[in-house]
Amino acid sequence: MPQNQIGPNPESRILIVDDEGTSLLILENYLQHHGHVAICAANGREALALLKKQPVDLVISDLVMPGMGGIEFMDLAKERHPGLPFIFYTALGSIESAVSAIKQGAFDYLEKPLDPKTFDVVIQRALEFARLSHENVQLREHFAELFSFQNIVTQSPAMRTVLELASRVAASPRTTVSLTGESGTGKEVLARAIHFASGCLPSNFVAVNCAAIPEALLESELFGHVRGAFTGAERDREGKFSLARGGTVLLDEIGDMPLPLQAKLLRVLEERTFEKVGDNRPQPVDFRVIVATYRDLAQLVRKGRFREDLYHRINVVPIAIPPLRERLEDIPLLVDFFLKLFRQHQGKALPGVSKKAMDLLIAHSWPGNVRELRNVLEYAAIMVSDELIRPEHLRLSSSSPSASALPSSSGTVEFHISLPAEDVSLDAVVSRVLESALQRCHGNKSRAAALLKVNRKMFYR
Repeated sequence: MPQNQIGPNPESRILIVDDEGTSLLILENYLQHHGHVAICAANGREALALLKKQPVDLVISDLVMPGMGGIEFMDLAKERHPGLPFIFYTALGSIESAVSAIKQGAFDYLEKPLDPKTFDVVIQRALEFARLSHENVQLREHFAELFSFQNIVTQSPAMRTVLELASRVAASPRTTVSLTGESGTGKEVLARAIHFASGCLPSNFVAVNCAAIPEALLESELFGHVRGAFTGAERDREGKFSLARGGTVLLDEIGDMPLPLQAKLLRVLEERTFEKVGDNRPQPVDFRVIVATYRDLAQLVRKGRFREDLYHRINVVPIAIPPLRERLEDIPLLVDFFLKLFRQHQGKALPGVSKKAMDLLIAHSWPGNVRELRNVLEYAAIMVSDELIRPEHLRLSSSSPSASALPSSSGTVEFHISLPAEDVSLDAVVSRVLESALQRCHGNKSRAAALLKVNRKMFYR
């Protein structure tokens, strides 16, 4: 075989499988001459044993072998190595066997005697395919780890219930999910976690903010359009529904979707098909729909601003994300999480947060929820050098509802306690102080505990 260059993949590990010793030797020498690592096996069972011991980038195998044929060998190998490319060759080639091999997962098919130019091109393409497959697996693993449920830090019982429900629905990749919660609670973060836990590709998560797109454009944005569908439609355009095939569409701020479009969305969910604007050809729906809103949809239904039938259709699995002020026990965990992130991004030591600063963070009402906490910490991380983050580094909104739970400008907190003379005791005074702190903090036990500088467990005791 002439000494042509095979391609830009030095040190590729290629497994050759052939029951004919002469063919095996020729291919081994050829591949090694071009800088590849050639691994040889005389039959399918020997090749399977080698694959268990060492990774390879490509398999070149005879199609017709005694005992275990090439197709059977490939099927067994791909159970453990689904992305491994196979190139088959045989002296008994035919169109039927070529089509059968490729349909069952072969990358390509060649006939003996091998043409050097064709052989080189096919190997180069197969090795490139193997490289891209490996990168795709790594990318999936990276995004799955980045957006996994494990990255949503919490010790709040309410939030743990949310994550448990979300992980359950992730196993049902076509079930519609409704996420509710205030702005900044992490609805999109949870939607992405559901998406990746479902085993979907990173590129197939498509988020649409229904409140940010003008009503006249929203239909085209979702469904796409064909050329000439309306003035300015000069070419066909794929919509978000087409881009999300095999994945997830997040319809954020669903409460702001216009009523006419709500009817079309209901049809999509009911019939599992949609049509581009200006086209009457139905296209199958092959994605999960997750809707998110901070609005009370039931109240919008009563006001006639949201369709009742759509409300019931999207409310298959409702998940309500609690605001940060109702899970203050998560604040220390979130602080550690964000500071670790900022250490990586900013290259600073960022030793942590002082106790007084942490008390302020816990006492704050967080109208912007987790998003606001991140912003506050990011600003503080920029302002400090190698010291602890202190109260003066925190940019907290002055309109916080928890302001009454903080010391006054004079530096004092007043508790007015009166007890019948016969009931005066240390336990009674402590009990009244606890009650007063709880009233001052509007019933929020975590904030009351922070005000009294005790942990929540001690407050309960």
